[in-house]
Amino acid sequence: MSERQRLRSLGRLVDLQSREVYRLTADVAEKRVTRERYVRNLTKLETLRDSSGPVAGLPALSLNRAGYKQAMMRMVATHRLDLSLHDSQLALTQRELIDAARRHEALGQVLQREHSNVLHVTKVQEQKQQDEMASQVWWRNK
Repeated sequence: MSERQRLRSLGRLVDLQSREVYRLTADVAEKRVTRERYVRNLTKLETLRDSSGPVAGLPALSLNRAGYKQAMMRMVATHRLDLSLHDSQLALTQRELIDAARRHEALGQVLQREHSNVLHVTKVQEQKQQDEMASQVWWRNK
């Protein structure tokens, strides 16, 4: 494999890793928005649950409110469970993003080092050619 092909392959790997980082960043942002929505909904549900109290003098209405309050308590519990599951998925995606960013950075450094090596080798070769031409000119003039 030639140097040019190796650099091109490394460049493609860096580009692919960059796309993965971008995708995971968007995924994390979307999950954070969803988490905020969960928290807002939980707050609203808890407010609705807490606002329903017993009604004095009307047993049927009190039973209705008690049923409503129990339903709201079940909804809040379910919503909290969903939020905790979502938080664990968010944490997993954040870890994937960190790993992808590290891989991207490492590949970028390897690519940069390879570019520097190729540039150095090219300069050494050019210097050798110039030195050889200079010595030939010197020998001819002698």
